[in-house]
Amino acid sequence: MEYQLSREFARQQDDLDPLQINRNKFHLPDFGRECSVYFSGHSLGLQPKTAGDAVELELADWARFGVEGHFEATHPWYSYHELLTPPMARIVGAKKSEVVCMNSLTTNLHLLFVSFYRPTPGRFKIISEGRMFPSDRYLLETQAKFHGYDPGDAIIEIHPRDGESVIDEDDILDAINTHAEQLALVFLGGVNYLTGQRFDMRKLTEAAHAVGAVAGFDLAHAAGNIPLQLNEWGVDFAAWCTYKYLNAGPGNVGAIFVHERHGTSFDIPRFGGWWGYDKDRRFLMESGFQPMPGAEGWQLSNAPVVGMSILKASVDIFDAVGMPALRQKSEALTGYLEFTIESLAQQYPDAGISIITSRDSDQRGCQLSFNIAGREREFFDRMTAAGIIGDFREPCMIRVAPVPLYNSYADVYTFGEVLRRLLDKGVT
Repeated sequence: MEYQLSREFARQQDDLDPLQINRNKFHLPDFGRECSVYFSGHSLGLQPKTAGDAVELELADWARFGVEGHFEATHPWYSYHELLTPPMARIVGAKKSEVVCMNSLTTNLHLLFVSFYRPTPGRFKIISEGRMFPSDRYLLETQAKFHGYDPGDAIIEIHPRDGESVIDEDDILDAINTHAEQLALVFLGGVNYLTGQRFDMRKLTEAAHAVGAVAGFDLAHAAGNIPLQLNEWGVDFAAWCTYKYLNAGPGNVGAIFVHERHGTSFDIPRFGGWWGYDKDRRFLMESGFQPMPGAEGWQLSNAPVVGMSILKASVDIFDAVGMPALRQKSEALTGYLEFTIESLAQQYPDAGISIITSRDSDQRGCQLSFNIAGREREFFDRMTAAGIIGDFREPCMIRVAPVPLYNSYADVYTFGEVLRRLLDKGVT
């Protein structure tokens, strides 16, 4: 597509966009400002307009049925999580038996590490990307300590090379081969939260397996953002939240993937809870944990139905649109954002604008991260005051994400015009 920095071009592209109708399915905050562009779906997705009705339905059934709602509600609560499994499996490219929605992201990762990080004196090392999301870093540190290892010895962080902004995947592959005999786990974010870098999960999984290690991923910034084929790629395990690109609301339920080859391996160590117990015998209240087959066997407690009802409202939209169509728009829309930022960088060379995220659309989702010669904090604050909602990460990173479900070309154009006004005023 040949992009143009004009309002007419943006309007024309929105008119041609078959997904533009989905914008009206979300509440778009205006913050009481003359212009408002929400580019923070990578942090918290917007609320589906159907979410309120979905919650009200469960509240009404609670009022009407009380405890009998577990079996008599419109969507019986006992099996409510099963409503989410088919659309979630399609979003991440998995079989239904490999996915379940439960708990929250880091809780789920700790539970999965119980099963898939089984270090020995000979194999205990974990390869991860440098500058992971802090919760993942704390996860790795505390897991290493729990097993009696020094995190500084157990965790191998791969950083960008000097003068570069993103990781060269060859460096990950080299590290896998270098530490092959001591490597227990390769654990990465599918899309790095800070730089927006997308990793080749198939290639990295194959490399881990080739040396006898396990491959797991935090997909917080990948699920609902990029097409995934977790089953086909052979990923051992993964977990993700649902409040970013999946629009389920702040702090809502997470989800896990466990590859089918592990789903019936009942000798794999795990922490048990009654919702992961053999469904046909669950109410016998007997001793001796017998896990359900598949990912459901990692569940602990019954479903948080009210929160899950919001997630259902969102994944119903995903199911109607499909990830291929979302990805097609995402590449074009983020390409327009890249073109806009690059054009401003050329027009204002003294501002020091630099995009950190890869220019290769195959190596990113919809997020772009950029900096402005070390003066990002002031610029970001002015940008926010002018109605552009992105986010800032210390020490010098601005992150913005045009989400294809509800953002538009007009949003990108407005973003560019706001930045132009700030640059004209010398706010750098």
